[in-house]
Amino acid sequence: MRRPRPWVIVPGIWNSDPDHWQSLWQDDRSADDPGAVVRIAPASWSEPDPDDWSRAITSAVAAVDEPPVLIVHSLGVLAVAAWLGQRGHAEVAGAFLVAPPDPLAPGFPAAAAGFVEPVAQAAPAVATRLVVSDDDPYCTLDRALAFADVLGAGVVRVGTLGHVNVASGVGAWPAGRALVDDLERTL
Repeated sequence: MRRPRPWVIVPGIWNSDPDHWQSLWQDDRSADDPGAVVRIAPASWSEPDPDDWSRAITSAVAAVDEPPVLIVHSLGVLAVAAWLGQRGHAEVAGAFLVAPPDPLAPGFPAAAAGFVEPVAQAAPAVATRLVVSDDDPYCTLDRALAFADVLGAGVVRVGTLGHVNVASGVGAWPAGRALVDDLERTL
């Protein structure tokens, strides 16, 4: 059996706290294989700078020994979309994008004003899934579906899970982990 691909964790603004599904997955995966997971480490968690986040993604991807699967939440979706648009797809095997925020929505953090909505790219050469909640307070379903279209991503609707974070009550989000497993089987 093939060893699972490494993961690069790309949280949203302020990073993901220890109870967030990304952190729980990272802890779980690291316990099995410490080199299998890398989390981005931008200097600008609180006042995110797109260039800083792009460098942090590049650094994290370079730190693993083969093209990883990006495990992404919230503002990280916008950062990864921009990064993929600049870098191309050869460096990653897949992208699991969860709960994109809408940078044009009134609730978008002013501190992240430099981040923009995804733009059309060449046909994606990487398997991409965009996971959306029907009642995400940071992005309407219609906008999320439009983002998926622009990114060439497969859409997975997960019902009413808010922003798919700690406040949503998803905990370790085993259903999300199953979605990642499904994605990885296609790689």
